[in-house]
Amino acid sequence: MGQLRGFLEFARAPTPQRDPQKRVGDYDEVYEIPSAAHARQEGARCMDCGIPFCHEGCPLGNLIPDWNDLVYRDDWHAAIDALHATNDFPEFTGRVCPAPCEPACVLAINDDPVAIKQIEVAIAERAWEEGWVQPHPPQTRSGQKVAVVGSGPAGLAVAAQLNNRGHELTVFERDEEPGGLLRYGIPDFKLEKWVVDRRVMLLEREGVHFRCGVHAGVDPTGEDLLSTFDAVVLAIGTRVPRDLELPGRELEGVHFAMDYLYQCNRAVAAEQGRHAWCDERPIAASGCDAVVIGGGDTAMDCIANLHRHRARSVTLLDTYPEPVGPAARDIVPWPAAPRRLPSTYALDEGGTRLDRRTATELVGADGHVSAVRASHVGPPPDFAPLPGSGFELPADLVLIAIGFAHPEHDGLASQFALDCDRRGNLRAPVYATSKPGVFAAGDARRGQSLVVSAIAEGRRCARVVDDYCQRGLRPRPQPQHRRGVRRSRGDPRRRSATRDRT
Repeated sequence: MGQLRGFLEFARAPTPQRDPQKRVGDYDEVYEIPSAAHARQEGARCMDCGIPFCHEGCPLGNLIPDWNDLVYRDDWHAAIDALHATNDFPEFTGRVCPAPCEPACVLAINDDPVAIKQIEVAIAERAWEEGWVQPHPPQTRSGQKVAVVGSGPAGLAVAAQLNNRGHELTVFERDEEPGGLLRYGIPDFKLEKWVVDRRVMLLEREGVHFRCGVHAGVDPTGEDLLSTFDAVVLAIGTRVPRDLELPGRELEGVHFAMDYLYQCNRAVAAEQGRHAWCDERPIAASGCDAVVIGGGDTAMDCIANLHRHRARSVTLLDTYPEPVGPAARDIVPWPAAPRRLPSTYALDEGGTRLDRRTATELVGADGHVSAVRASHVGPPPDFAPLPGSGFELPADLVLIAIGFAHPEHDGLASQFALDCDRRGNLRAPVYATSKPGVFAAGDARRGQSLVVSAIAEGRRCARVVDDYCQRGLRPRPQPQHRRGVRRSRGDPRRRSATRDRT
């Protein structure tokens, strides 16, 4: 529980981060790893709350009070064991997770919560530095082969868990390198890619096979996968973006946010010599008046990249109300996480956020966008534009960051003839799809969500797939019938006769 009165004696220490005016000149990580003393003091603030609501706030159900207390007691080795018990990749979540566990902290009712995310990344990095994170390949193999399509956080979690259970894992990734959203969707200044490489190399040393640059669904086809593997897991994410049906949407200079982020991450990788990057029509931002439509993490990542590309101005249009207070408790009651914070790492670097605003039209000149017409909006859930509140923003570049609709339906989804729910996600109530032997996990199954939720999905899906594979290894029990008794489900007289004879 940490120090007995720690939450009364210590205030929450701010997250250590680099100066906003200096960091916009590079792609190094914004946040620094907390020192041992910093993490220990935060661990001391964890109180004996009785019911740790942080468990409920965390999609993984992390044992947060346990490793908070262990850090306070300076038992870092036990802390990483407690962290790895529920989370395969704490070095990822400790960097990029929005930490829904922190608003659920009991301290957050009337004070600043424990800095759980800071403690988590401090534990993870201490473990890697000390050499405590080592490959542990399974001692025996089951002989069952499993294909995982997609190497994002859900796919990596499925692979890690099933490999630990002795199955032979092959991960298919159509991009150049594994990582999915971790590599191509999240900028380096939030998650440097050597962190992803380090974990992928560990998985390879444990026996997981990665096949990158391979478009499963084209070659190999779905039929090829089912004939080669005992089970197939689709962790393909939800890659179809939501679009805006606005006049002028067809103008040049209007792009989906993820197209821009993918380009930015590939360009950084090329600068670092990791692999070549080439785009005949790059999305230029230097000297532009940029407007980002949307207010979530993806929009903030776009803003931060625009700063580094030296955009002339950056404006964010967000339909949600302006946040009030550090935890916005007047809008979202405890223990729910607020939708918006007063500021973000990207807004600290510059740019303007316009709350309760929405785009109504895109204006162009010579086929290229030149302005965005917008207006104030009414209350949720409609967010209807308010008459007479219109205004215009200059814009050479418009990025649409309003989320994703559903996974891609062509390729494997159509080859397997998979059922989808009303939102277009793959229907897999308990991770098994409508096609025997095919499973789904992560955003492809539940819709767009967080990295931490994707890891949780992968772990749960792995348990279902493991059970499926284990049933394939042992003989199926044959029904035992008593001699002279003929069972029938449809004839109540026969059921009565059975009971009488018994």
